[in-house]
Amino acid sequence: MLSHYLKTSVEDIDNLIELTIKDIVDIKEAKHEKIFQRAKIKSDLIKSFENKKSMLDNELLKLVKASNNIPLEEILNDSQQEMLEKMKEKLLALKQKNKEYARFIVVVSEFYNSLLDSVFPREMDGYHKLNHKPASFLKVRA
Repeated sequence: MLSHYLKTSVEDIDNLIELTIKDIVDIKEAKHEKIFQRAKIKSDLIKSFENKKSMLDNELLKLVKASNNIPLEEILNDSQQEMLEKMKEKLLALKQKNKEYARFIVVVSEFYNSLLDSVFPREMDGYHKLNHKPASFLKVRA
């Protein structure tokens, strides 16, 4: 079971990396609908990974307890150790892709917020911005 959990966890991470790369490409091309469509898929993949990771943790704990607290490196066979290392590497790759994607999200968010503020200005109360003025207060200058 341990090998199965490792294998399927790595597959989930690979799928998340692939979807994040697609999100990066689509956000650059302003194809936001595609990103929104993939959000549910990514959410399901994350839940799946978290469940598998939990089961993997339980299996590893069982192995350690059953072997009288022998270090994990001595309990796992070579392929399991390789898959565990591969999982760590894939998680780091996913983290990097998510950081890259987050930069684009911040830029797009700032753009839309500044656009909204220029169309519907907000009042300031000290350093705090209040809600946007209602559209009925919108002035049109021609």
